[in-house]
Amino acid sequence: MSTILDRTAPRDFAAELPARLSLTPKTTLAGQLDGAWWPYSRDLEAELPPLAAALEEPWGRITRVTVNPTRWPVVPYTVAVNGRTLHVGWFTEQDPDKLILLSYTVGRWDLLVIPPETAPAAAARLMAAAAIPGSVLTAGVLMTNETVIGRGIRDAVRREATWEGEGGACRSPFGNPMGRSALPLPGNGWR
Repeated sequence: MSTILDRTAPRDFAAELPARLSLTPKTTLAGQLDGAWWPYSRDLEAELPPLAAALEEPWGRITRVTVNPTRWPVVPYTVAVNGRTLHVGWFTEQDPDKLILLSYTVGRWDLLVIPPETAPAAAARLMAAAAIPGSVLTAGVLMTNETVIGRGIRDAVRREATWEGEGGACRSPFGNPMGRSALPLPGNGWR
């Protein structure tokens, strides 16, 4: 049996790019998430080293990562990170949109995982929402909310295009858009 990775960025390219992260500021407010991560592909072996390197300064050395395998085509048992081994586990009970990072000495962090194919505007909204201190919203709730918001934005754009296409804009009798100067003068000569 062979596995095909659905990548949006080649492995070499993804390893050179910095991790796209939004972390919750240090506070006493405990929330459901500690931030968000927007990987470039669905290749954990290529994506985890830059993530672990980016988190080493603020959070310490990451030793284990857990994911839900429904979002990742291949889940390796280990990933090499700067000459050491990062252990990767998977649990089907874990939220599919969440990544759990563990350290022996420092603790645990939960990150929302934004799909690589997500539009930049939607990713920015998700990253901001996941980094709110004390938020009670889970990864699944944030992703569901973004789906609804995205659908609302697409519907509004479609309604506006329909309005313009069906004559909502001022048009000449020949179907061409008219500017203000093209409108006929009223009987008193004022516009």
